[in-house]
Amino acid sequence: AADPVADAGEAMKTAAPDALIARTLIIILMALTLLPFLSMFTAALAPSGTYPPGLAWPADPQWGNFIKAFEVARMDQLLISSGLIVLGVVPASVLFATMAGYGLAKLDKGRGSWFYLVFVLGLTLPFEAVITPLYYEIKALGLLNTRFAIILPLIGLYMPFGVYWMRTHFINVPKELAESAQIDGASEWDQFWQVQVPLARPAIMSLTILMFLWTWNQFLLPVVLVQDPLQRTMAGALGAFQGQWGTDIPLLCAGAVLILTPTVLVFLIFQRQFSSALLQGAVKG
Repeated sequence: AADPVADAGEAMKTAAPDALIARTLIIILMALTLLPFLSMFTAALAPSGTYPPGLAWPADPQWGNFIKAFEVARMDQLLISSGLIVLGVVPASVLFATMAGYGLAKLDKGRGSWFYLVFVLGLTLPFEAVITPLYYEIKALGLLNTRFAIILPLIGLYMPFGVYWMRTHFINVPKELAESAQIDGASEWDQFWQVQVPLARPAIMSLTILMFLWTWNQFLLPVVLVQDPLQRTMAGALGAFQGQWGTDIPLLCAGAVLILTPTVLVFLIFQRQFSSALLQGAVKG
């Protein structure tokens, strides 16, 4: 007869090297990810006007570079501009994507498969491919050099992923929940708001975080469609800041760190909600 203790020992011996390899790969990937940010942070602390040698802590850290970068780039106004753009893009995009995803997952009876295919094809469309026709369209609408030139295109460009994300969630919700709500006399509208949306909270939260990060870090559209740096996102304004202070590497790195900080904080605060939605494969009844 097989010895259970011996079998367990052999399994542990086999699993140990695999776990060690996995942890080593994770550490290597973390190092490759963090090294550029650490290099940028140490460069931001170098004396202004110098060329940092690389990943080395300066002998006399210049913490005032962050204050100078904040004042020179007028980041107080950029924070307001980025906040307005985020408020214009994210709530509308999440709402439209949630409603469309629910419609395609629960209300569609097979007739709208081609419509869903359009959204899937939209996932393959890069921003660079539409920037030229988008410029002329925004110009014809008279929205060039306004924040609406950023807000309206981003809502449309986010729809393919948003609809795909929310449809994937709603299609995994058991039909019994909707049938129970129908028996209780709930309309489709009531089912959506009172049953489906509460269950979709992790997916909605994750989609909100992703769209916030994408909007806050949006660079191409603000640079092309808006000339005034103070009406762009913070990442978009970095282009003008680089043109003015491109030779001052420490000041440029300090500005980049300041721009990066809000997105890192948002992700760290909501990482549990984001992870739970990624790991959510089905809704248990």
